[in-house]
Amino acid sequence: MIQSEWQEFVNNSNTKLPEDSLHINLPKKITQPGIYDFTSFLEHKELAIALVSIKDSASVIKMVDYEKVMDVLLERTGMGNTGESYLVGEDFRMRTQSRFLEDVSPTDIMVRTEGVRNALNSKSGKGIYKDYRNIDVYGVYSLIELSNLKLTILSEIDKDEVEAPLKSLKRRLLILLLLIMLIAIFLSLFLTKIIADPIIKMKKSLKVMAQGNYDGTDTYSKNSDEIKEMYEALNLLKKSLQGAVDFSKKIGEMNLNTNYSPKSKNDALGNSLIKMRDKLIEFRNSETTQSMRTKRQLLDGLENERRRLSRELHDGIGPLLTSLRIYIENKVEDKALQQEMKKLADETISEVRLMSNALMPSTIDDFGVGVALSNFFDQMRKSTETSIAFEDLLKPEQSRITKDQEINLFRICQELTNNSLKHAMAKNIRVTLSEFDDFISLFYFDDGIGFDLNNVNLGSGIINIKERVELCNGTIEINSKPGNTTFIIELPIENGKN
Repeated sequence: MIQSEWQEFVNNSNTKLPEDSLHINLPKKITQPGIYDFTSFLEHKELAIALVSIKDSASVIKMVDYEKVMDVLLERTGMGNTGESYLVGEDFRMRTQSRFLEDVSPTDIMVRTEGVRNALNSKSGKGIYKDYRNIDVYGVYSLIELSNLKLTILSEIDKDEVEAPLKSLKRRLLILLLLIMLIAIFLSLFLTKIIADPIIKMKKSLKVMAQGNYDGTDTYSKNSDEIKEMYEALNLLKKSLQGAVDFSKKIGEMNLNTNYSPKSKNDALGNSLIKMRDKLIEFRNSETTQSMRTKRQLLDGLENERRRLSRELHDGIGPLLTSLRIYIENKVEDKALQQEMKKLADETISEVRLMSNALMPSTIDDFGVGVALSNFFDQMRKSTETSIAFEDLLKPEQSRITKDQEINLFRICQELTNNSLKHAMAKNIRVTLSEFDDFISLFYFDDGIGFDLNNVNLGSGIINIKERVELCNGTIEINSKPGNTTFIIELPIENGKN
C-alpha cells in the first residue's frame, strides 16, 4: 500500500502536485527523496509516514493517511482478548498506540524484545518471548523496509490466553472426575441395598431357573435390564470422556486436522473443544498467510535487486568495456601489447556478460525460460566435463506459464545444477521441462553420490527450492540414492501470462 502511494506521489510530483502535498523545510538529515518515518518530528508523536519529493529545489511532502495504514497493517481479526499488532521504529520505540498502555504516548514505550531485534536484523519469524510488558506471548514478527523507511511489524497474543482453553479443559475434567467419585461413594454408601437387591434377585432367579423352574423369569428380566442399562450408561460416559481427552491431547500436540463430534447440542465440553480447535486453526492460518506474504515479498525484492544489478552491468559497465576495446584497437600502436590488451578486454566483457546473465538473463523476458535455460546449460557445458542434457517441451506459441513461474523455474534449475556439480560430483545431468494443460512439470536427474533426506542436514539450497515451489502453490517429490537422484516438481497453470 505504501509502495503504491509512493509511486502515485512521484508520478504526480512530476506533473501536478496532489492537494494534500506540503511545501515545508525538511529536517537537516533528510536530504534525499524517499519514504521516511516522521513520527519523532511531530508533537503529537502519532505514527507519521512521509513521502518526500524534491521539485524545483523545493521539498514536497505527503503524509500517508494514518487510518489507512492502521486498517491495512493492524487488522485484529482472530487476535482474541490480548492480541495486538503494532509497529516499532529503528530506535526501538513504538509507533502505534498500545492497547494496554492507552494513556502513554507510543514513542515513550521502548520495545527491545527478541522479536524486534530479530526483525531489525532482517530475520522474520515467530516464537514465544517476553513483550514490552514483560509478559510471555506468542509472536510473529517481520521487517517493513521501503526506500528510507524501516519499521518492524509484530503480531502478539498472550501465552496464557492461548493456553487457557487447555487449562480450563483440565479443570473441567478434574471436576468431572471428582463428581464421578463422589457419585460412586454416595451410591456405595446410600444405595447399596438398591443395587444389591437386583443382584440378589438375579442370583435367586438363576438358581430357580437352574432347577428348571421359570416362574420368576419376569422379575429376573426386569431387574437384569436395570443393571444392564446402568452399566451401559457408565460405559457410554467412559467412552465420551475418553474421546474428549484424546481430542484435547491431539489439540495440545497441534494436530488440528483431527475430528470430534459433540454428543449433542448440550455437550458443553465437546462444543468448547470444537471452538478451541477452530480458534487455533484460524490463528495458524493467519500465521501461515503472513509467513507466505513475507516470503513472497523477500523473494520479489531479491529478484528485483538481481534485475537491477544485471541491468547496471549490461547497460553501464558493458558499453564502457566495449569503448575501451575500440580505444585499444585505434590508439595502441604496439601490436603485441594491443593484442594482449584486447584479449584482457574481451575476457572482461565475457565475464561481465556471464555475471549479468547469472543475475537475470535478458532472454527470460525476450524468449522465455526455455531459451534462458538452454543458454545457461550451454555455458555450464563449457566449464565442466559433466554431460548435461536439457529437453524443452514448453508450448512455443500459446504457453500459459507466468513470468514469476519462469524466474522460479530458472532459479531452481540453477540451484540443482550447482549442487550436482559442486557437491554430488555427478557425471550426467538430465533435465526436462514440460507444459501440459493444467500444470508445468520439471524433471531433474543426476547420477551423483546422492544424500539421505532423513539424516542429512539440508543446506539452504534445498530449502530455497522448496520455498520457491511453495510460493508457486506447487508440489515437489525428492528421491535420492547413490547414482540416482531425482527431483519432480509440478506447478499449476495460472490464468494468463504476466
